[in-house]
Amino acid sequence: MTNNDKSFNREKNFASAVLYVHNSQQWIGSFLKTVISVMEDNFEYSEIICVNDHSDDGSVGEIKKCAETAEKTSITVVNLSYFHGLEAAMNAGMDLTIGDFVFEFDRTVPDFSEDMIMKVYRRCLEGYDIVSASPDRNDRFTSRMFYAVFDRFSDVSYDMTTESFRILSRRVINRIRSMNKSVPYRKAVYANCGLKTDNIRYDIVGGSGYRRDRKEAKYRSGLAMDVLILFTDMGYRFGKAMTLFMMFMSVFMLVYSVVIYLLKHPVAGWTTTILFLSVSFLGLFGILTIIIKYLQLLVNLVFKRKNYSFESIEKLTGH
Repeated sequence: MTNNDKSFNREKNFASAVLYVHNSQQWIGSFLKTVISVMEDNFEYSEIICVNDHSDDGSVGEIKKCAETAEKTSITVVNLSYFHGLEAAMNAGMDLTIGDFVFEFDRTVPDFSEDMIMKVYRRCLEGYDIVSASPDRNDRFTSRMFYAVFDRFSDVSYDMTTESFRILSRRVINRIRSMNKSVPYRKAVYANCGLKTDNIRYDIVGGSGYRRDRKEAKYRSGLAMDVLILFTDMGYRFGKAMTLFMMFMSVFMLVYSVVIYLLKHPVAGWTTTILFLSVSFLGLFGILTIIIKYLQLLVNLVFKRKNYSFESIEKLTGH
């Protein structure tokens, strides 16, 4: 096949790819070469944005070496001034993309075959605005626990799982930007945006030696708790249950103090003290219930709710 034939067969959609890079010297070279090859073989116009999340190894040097092999694809490195974590780093890269479709690579570990990237893209063309790719293996115990709690206490009809990368249509990105000024956890926001999603499992072909460093592991732990508080009702339900329990105990002590006063003739001042404390705590926990509900409403308005959400629009007549 000639170069002209290859150019004719390339996709006309502009494709962007955002790669998260943090101490990825071992993997980034071969991974970036794979992404460059896919982009240049399949898309007429493409760009790759590597977000360097304050790596202290030779990751950036590897990226610069690989960039020299790109013929048509634009390669950009975004160097963050300090460690931001995956979500903020990917948001920084997404803000710079201009593509009709955007690939998000959360890990630069080449553990999937090269054709999986285009398989995800073609699935997106079938009417899905978000298509993700997940390794065909059991999630870690901590990940399974997190996803189980998330599914139990959220109103999102989306089965969370570990994803290596995904593709987003420009419609998704525009909708997310209109919903939230910041995206603290992309997967939860994507699942809540109302557009069609799909997930493809792939067989692992390598990359089994990947390990997160301490910064990433600590960040992930903190992110998990933040996500459960922001995007689920877990915190509200727990707070509400504890508040109702303490209100019940306050009422019980109120009744108990009256009974003791009538039947046991306690020391002077004991009954009034207990009555005062019971009524005070009853009012206090009543106020806490209102505050917890108010905070939950604020979280819903800022992170979860939107004016309306549609999956698609079908024009049935030409009039």
